[in-house]
Amino acid sequence: MQALLRVLIVSFTITLGALPAIADQALDPPSVMLAEVYDPQAPLDLDAYWISEKLDGVRGYWDGHRLLTRGGHTIHAPAWFTANWPAEPLDGELWAGRGRFEFASATTRAETPDDAAWRQMHYEIFDLPAHDGPFDVRLAAMRQLLPTIASPWLQMIAQYKLHSRVALQHKLDEVVAAGGEGLMLHRGSALYRGGRSDDLLKFKPYDDAEAVVIGYVPGKGKYAGMMGALKVRSADGREFRIGSGFSDAQRRDPPPIGSQITYVYNGLTKNGLPRFARFLRIREELP
Repeated sequence: MQALLRVLIVSFTITLGALPAIADQALDPPSVMLAEVYDPQAPLDLDAYWISEKLDGVRGYWDGHRLLTRGGHTIHAPAWFTANWPAEPLDGELWAGRGRFEFASATTRAETPDDAAWRQMHYEIFDLPAHDGPFDVRLAAMRQLLPTIASPWLQMIAQYKLHSRVALQHKLDEVVAAGGEGLMLHRGSALYRGGRSDDLLKFKPYDDAEAVVIGYVPGKGKYAGMMGALKVRSADGREFRIGSGFSDAQRRDPPPIGSQITYVYNGLTKNGLPRFARFLRIREELP
């Protein structure tokens, strides 16, 4: 019934301003460090950066007592999952393995934790938000911290150095071929600070961005009676449609109005709109 109602409203003009606030809105989201996009053509001292895999999981912020999403919502993990975790804040990814984002997302969204599902999860930490040292020092601190914590669910993502653009590209190709999403580059001299920064870079085989769902376009032909495309609004206020990347199940039950989605695209048109935009996933952890 819910899916049918979403499809039925495609005939109406919907504006985000007329919508009620999304339920369970966080009041004080954690100030996390966000990545800019790596430009292979831009000057960069690669030796100054640590490299790690970009995991396709759910961003998780441990405030010393509980797990929060990037948007500040509580993640209801079982008590045994976070037992013995340190009192200091951790930044990381709740991850179930390559290609299992939907599983990780469903597991972390559930208000009643599923023990069997959570036993397939790990918390892969990649930073210490409250540490006042540069990343080189924070990395050393993480490596010293992990062996002191008796928790099989808490791990640290591997950080390593690559010394040429060719080696970096080869590593990206290797990770993507194995089902990974991409790479992260973290400047060793950088302090932890909230917001987007070129001290942290993401390197993927495609561009991605986030947008808000503001409406639906009805499907035609084999998609009759289902959603044909999403109407979305990007962070800069531009509105456009995304009509590919959906499974039939997602077309029958499309992302709700007001939800945040991630889409991928191949550069921008001369009008500044994403070229060949494709749906990737719903981002439930965002505000």
